[in-house]
Amino acid sequence: MNNLIAYIPIFTTLFSIYFFQEIYRHYQLKGKNYLLWWTVGVLTFGLGTLSESINILFGWSEANVRYWYIVGALLGGYPLAQGSVYLLLNKQFAHITTFFFMLLIVVASYFVVLTPIELPKSFNYKLTGSVFAWKWVRYFSPLINIYAFLFLVGGAIYSAHKYYKQGIKEAPFRGNIFIAIGGLLPGIGGSFTRAGYVEVLYVTEFIGLVCIYYGYKIIKENKAYLKVGTANT
Repeated sequence: MNNLIAYIPIFTTLFSIYFFQEIYRHYQLKGKNYLLWWTVGVLTFGLGTLSESINILFGWSEANVRYWYIVGALLGGYPLAQGSVYLLLNKQFAHITTFFFMLLIVVASYFVVLTPIELPKSFNYKLTGSVFAWKWVRYFSPLINIYAFLFLVGGAIYSAHKYYKQGIKEAPFRGNIFIAIGGLLPGIGGSFTRAGYVEVLYVTEFIGLVCIYYGYKIIKENKAYLKVGTANT
């Protein structure tokens, strides 16, 4: 069973390609900043699961674990969350947080590339940041991930609550609930990764991306919602 679970990132990567193509066309049509960030978010999500796919198909390597950590642990859900920031909050706050977190990610990525790798005797050749000799390098990701959680999951919950209060309890409400669940699941999987259970992350990534896509589709295809205007779409 564990062997089958290890191959889930391949399917997640393929699905992310499909999702990326659809949301990119949406961005081309609308030209909105938040859609650009969501497009980048789906792309980085797929790049993260691609590194997991490389690991299972071709084996562990130092280059791939560094790449995985940068696109998965550091970028992670940040672009998706930043899309919600551009949609729900004022542009000045969005621009400031973009500058701050992109600078933070660049600095953190620099140290991820430079840190020596130390493999314990019992190493199982799974993707984990615990192999970094500079343990403090891993302190960057919680700040970025907390921010991503607050604005991706929190933004979706806020939008769902707002539309529920307005009496709109169909597509906008359900869509945002699915987006919130989808944003929450990879974070849960990531906490298991720190404990050594990487397979949990593989499952939650796939289900999470499917939930985000389903929520996005529900909202996008609801014409009444598009007339209202301000939430995750």
